[in-house]
Amino acid sequence: MKALLLLLTCTLLAPAQNRKIVVFGMAPDAIKDLASASSEVALIAGDQENGPRQVADADAIFGTISPELFRAAKKLKWVQIYSAGVERYRFPEFINSNVTLTNCKIIQGPEIADHALALLLGLTRNLDNIIPEMKTGEWSKGRHRLIELNGKTAVVVGFGGIGSQIGQRAKAFGMRVIAVDPKDLSFGPQFDRAVKPDRLDTVLPEADVVFVSAPQTPETTAMFDERRFGLMKKGAYFVIVSRGPIYNTDALMKALDSKHLSGAGLDVTNPEPLPKDHPLWRMENVIITPHVATVSDRVQERRMSLLKENIERFAKGEALINVVDKQKGY
Repeated sequence: MKALLLLLTCTLLAPAQNRKIVVFGMAPDAIKDLASASSEVALIAGDQENGPRQVADADAIFGTISPELFRAAKKLKWVQIYSAGVERYRFPEFINSNVTLTNCKIIQGPEIADHALALLLGLTRNLDNIIPEMKTGEWSKGRHRLIELNGKTAVVVGFGGIGSQIGQRAKAFGMRVIAVDPKDLSFGPQFDRAVKPDRLDTVLPEADVVFVSAPQTPETTAMFDERRFGLMKKGAYFVIVSRGPIYNTDALMKALDSKHLSGAGLDVTNPEPLPKDHPLWRMENVIITPHVATVSDRVQERRMSLLKENIERFAKGEALINVVDKQKGY
């Protein structure tokens, strides 16, 4: 497939000295929109078949990076991905290089935070059982156990651009919020208390709900196992909107089946996608959504704004937004 060259000026090809960005996974109209960010950068629409050849002289790659593309891109200075999570791109050659990686964290915060609270409300208001009764016209008032959030405690694991917005929403419901994050957090209205990850075990017994919005790293993979689910308060809820490998599925099912946990809201599963015959689908105290927390009617608007800002900064040699520590994975 012949590469599509999009010009950043109305009539002329970009000068040879201009920087070249190869863009994967984006429609031509969107690439054309990005091209308006700077007349100093030429954007090329990348395709899988010709990718290695296209990136050979590229200064930057948008959308993805693989060992094959990385080895082919001899001039590469910058990789911009469209997601917040970076775990799939953390191969040794890239991690140990001087190539800058930027992501789309924070811009996905509003819709993911909305989704996290929707999962919790679906569980605490028993909507997952009540809504299907509409089809039968059943009026089951008095049969359901409903919980209010006011006065409850939320532990939010991963208090970055997403977690802080979960905290903001939880506070609006009258909840006490404990933030868990490796960064030193300045006190603000989104939380009441903050602890480092090595103190997670000390706050789990306080949680009426644990929200997980942490990135998947070697430190967070399988961090929620049988022991940690056991530390959670009896009757608590578990809601995760980041990455499935952060929790052990069998351990979660055991905690739910024993009624130690009242319910789980899962936008991500382990494995993912969850096989159709997996018993987790049939558990009454579980709500599963197909990794759609990142979807909204405004996220693309915010993503394009961020990408344009970074293109302009790259052209001017200025510091980029959302630079990822490749060693840490966030």
